[in-house]
Amino acid sequence: MSGGPSVPVHPTARDRDRPFDPPPELAALRARGPVSRLRYPDGHLGWLVTGHEAARRVLADPRFSASSELKRVPVARPGTDPFYGKPALPGWLVDMDAPHHTRLRGQLMGWFTARRTRALAPRIEQIVADHLEVMAALAGRADLVEALALPVPSLVICELLGVPYAERASFQRDSATLFRIDATAAEAAAAMAELDSFLTELARHRRRAPGDDLLSALATGGELSTEEVAGVGALLLSAGHETTAGSLGLGAFALLSHPGEAARLAADPSLAGNAVEELLRYLTIFHFGVPRSPLEDVVLEGHTLRAGESVTVSLSAANRDPARFADPDPDRLDLARPATGHLAFGHGAHQCIGQHLARTEMRIAFPALFARFPGLKLAVPPSQVPLGEDRGFYGVHRLPVAW
Repeated sequence: MSGGPSVPVHPTARDRDRPFDPPPELAALRARGPVSRLRYPDGHLGWLVTGHEAARRVLADPRFSASSELKRVPVARPGTDPFYGKPALPGWLVDMDAPHHTRLRGQLMGWFTARRTRALAPRIEQIVADHLEVMAALAGRADLVEALALPVPSLVICELLGVPYAERASFQRDSATLFRIDATAAEAAAAMAELDSFLTELARHRRRAPGDDLLSALATGGELSTEEVAGVGALLLSAGHETTAGSLGLGAFALLSHPGEAARLAADPSLAGNAVEELLRYLTIFHFGVPRSPLEDVVLEGHTLRAGESVTVSLSAANRDPARFADPDPDRLDLARPATGHLAFGHGAHQCIGQHLARTEMRIAFPALFARFPGLKLAVPPSQVPLGEDRGFYGVHRLPVAW
C-alpha cells in the first residue's frame, strides 16, 4: 500500500487475494499492532483499529462519536459527500450520538427484540418456502440472489415496516445507488431524495390510515415528526434488505465453495444457529469498517487519539483476529466454531438494531435451501461469480447455481 511515508491507505475489496478473506494488508497491519495510523483519501492522517479487543473498546466508548458531522470514510466514496461533515438527516440514528440516538432507538427497540423476531419466524419460513418453490420450477438453474437472497429480506422488511412490496424496484434501485462506492454526490443525493419522498408520503398515509406495522406505530405514536418517521423508514428499508441480502448471497457462495461445511449443515440443521454466527464472523460484509471520532483525547493501546481525529474500526480485521478466534485458524470457515463475540453487527450503543431479524432469516434460509436442493452447486467456476467490490456492503451481484 502507499499514501505517504510508512502510513498506509485503506485497502479496497479489489485488494483481496481470495473472495472470502479481507485484504491481506489488514492482517499485516494487525500483526504489527491493534491500532495503527491510516492515511485517508483527502490526505489527512487518522487511525485504523484492527484488533478485536481494541475494536470493542472503541465501539463501546461514548467518547467516540458516530455523528455524521465528524465521520470520514477510509476509501474514496463521493456518494457520502452530501451526508457526512454535516448534521444527520432526520431519523438517521446511525449518524447520531446520545441523546438523539437514544430517543430514536428507544422508539424502535420493541419491534426488534429476540422475542418479537421469534414470533415472525413462521412467516419468514413461509416466505422462504414460497421462494424456494418458485425456484424449483426454473429447470435446474437460477440466480440465487434474484431467486432468494434479495427478495426474502426485501419482503420481510416491507411487511414489518408496512411498505408495499410492489414498490421494491424503486426502493431497491435507490438503495443500491446509496451503497455504491462509485456513486457521485449528485447520484447519491438524488437517490436519497427519492427514497425520502416515497417514505414521507407513506408516513403521512399511515398517519391517516394506520395499519399493524412499524411505520404506522411511529406515525401515530406522537413522539416523532413526519420527517423523522420517513428517515427511520428509509434507513431500515434500505439497510434492512441490503445487508441481509448480502449475507445470504455471500453466505451461500461460501457454503457452496466449502462443500464439507455445507454437508455438515445439511446433515444437521440444528447447527444452523452456530453456522450463522460463524458465517457472519467469517464474511463480515461491512468491509470498510465503522467510522468514529473521539470527542476528547483518548489513549488506546498506547496511542493518543486526539479529539476530532478520524478513526476507522475494521470489523473484518477484528473478526479474523487470532487473539480472539484462534482455535481453529480464524481464516478457516468452521461451522462448529464458537463464534460468539464477533463484531459483524458492531458493538455498543450503535450495535445493529436488526441483528435478531437478520439472524432469523439466515437461520431459516440456509437449512431450507440445502434441504430443498440437496444437489445444489455453483453453475459457473467460483472465479466467474461477480463480487460486490463496488458496494459498501460486500457480497455478490449474482450467484448462478444449478441442481
